[in-house]
Amino acid sequence: MGGSFGRLLKKRRYPLRAGEGASRLRAISEILRTPTPIRQPDSGPAPSSTQFVTFFLHGLLFGVEVLKVQELNRYQEITVVPTAPETVRGLINLRGQIITAIDLRRRLKMPERPEGQRPMNLVIHTEDGIVSLLVDEIGDVLEISNAPFESVPATASVLTRDLILGVYKLDSRLLLVLDTERAVAI
Repeated sequence: MGGSFGRLLKKRRYPLRAGEGASRLRAISEILRTPTPIRQPDSGPAPSSTQFVTFFLHGLLFGVEVLKVQELNRYQEITVVPTAPETVRGLINLRGQIITAIDLRRRLKMPERPEGQRPMNLVIHTEDGIVSLLVDEIGDVLEISNAPFESVPATASVLTRDLILGVYKLDSRLLLVLDTERAVAI
């Protein structure tokens, strides 16, 4: 990468799309073993770099701190739970452990996924245990250095301000950093 963008962002290319093999999942999982902590908006000098697992929802780029991610999985069968909140799609069996699957499209009040498009599972650690976030597509692991990080504008909706920690300005788009604890609080 050249120019100033290359100094701001080191992109590790491990794109993952629905239907790809387990070797792709292992490649991203390998990157998850060397995390660096997130910094808070307006918290002073940036650390040398911060790593995020990225994913897409309705065409928007989101990121979750690498430290919070346990693993990434292709679509898994979901058992619907009667009377569960709308954002809870159901339960999945993750190698014998039953975990809640939360649809981030529903949580963020986005349109439903197109018919036939299966979600991917971004399995994260929270204060209350392990949860699967259902996302459209897994992106890359991004290592960001010295990129501007800002708070969500006060003019954004209350829901947006509650669920997004802040925004990194990248060369061609914005990276929305998800507050995982608030996203799973339903």
